Amino acid sequence: MSTILQRATKLGRQSFLRYSYRASSTSSKSPLNADNQPKTGVQPSYGPLGVTAALKASPNDPPPSPTIFKHEFSLADRVALVSGANRGLGLEMALALVEGGARAVYCVDLAKEPGDEWLKVRDYASKMQGTGGEGRLEYLSGSVTNQEEMWKIGELIGEREGRMDICVAAAGVLKEHTPCLEYPAKQFRDVMDVNVNGVLFTAQAAGRQMARFGNGGSIVLIASMSGSITNKDHAWVSYNSSKSAVLQMARSMACELGPERIRVNSLSPGHIYTSMTAAYLDKQPHLLGKWASLNPLGRIGRPDELRGVVTWLASDASTFCTGSDIIVSGGHHSW
Repeated sequence: MSTILQRATKLGRQSFLRYSYRASSTSSKSPLNADNQPKTGVQPSYGPLGVTAALKASPNDPPPSPTIFKHEFSLADRVALVSGANRGLGLEMALALVEGGARAVYCVDLAKEPGDEWLKVRDYASKMQGTGGEGRLEYLSGSVTNQEEMWKIGELIGEREGRMDICVAAAGVLKEHTPCLEYPAKQFRDVMDVNVNGVLFTAQAAGRQMARFGNGGSIVLIASMSGSITNKDHAWVSYNSSKSAVLQMARSMACELGPERIRVNSLSPGHIYTSMTAAYLDKQPHLLGKWASLNPLGRIGRPDELRGVVTWLASDASTFCTGSDIIVSGGHHSW
């Protein structure tokens, strides 16, 4: 091995050990675990996983049981805040978190009272989970554009539940097709206020509680493929700009909050049929075929097709994922 490569390898190993030591429990001063192997962050309370578990097993151990869904993907006893969750993608994601095992999922939206759609989903979730007060969907009225109000909502949840583990900032708006050179100032500010300020204030509301309780957490900012591409033939300068800001917000927050074991990622859906996109598609039916033709699958997406990825991001199955943008667009970027 060349001298340069040897030095690079040594420096890389030292850097890895320093990082592992900082991320591991402060109760041990050694960067190595009981097996004299480098610690790779906070060790899961449920023990070794995967190949490591297989190698540590002895012939006299009881038969093993699968852990991938029991532990890694499980959201058991966790508490979540989801904005924009009175309907649409937010409600879809809130239900997914309940199904993943979350103890309580707080749905925050502008309406003073939840709508019929939310009430039906709440009843559905309660029947699915059974009795015992687990798997609750809760509704709180609040404006994501009001920082003080969102922080108070976060504090309220923290006081009630004694923890905060998951945040999904899903509230967003899309204004009418407007040429960029004529775009009204107020309309632009309104979109940015919800889609950028509101996302930050929601993430702050949950993140402050995650830091308070010291259990780490996962924050998922709902962006859009429109943050990294421009929708052909659509004059959406405010929406596209706002979603691009969300991508950078996620990266910036991830870098700041990593030492607190708070992960921050963005999720960028492609064309999904929701109440928001329906405002365009129902008035212009020809757009459905056009949008469908823009990706290799030849169709637009369903809200339920985001359930798996948001559950993965919220769970321990994604503990080494932060500062990333997860694109779920049917391959729209692949042409």
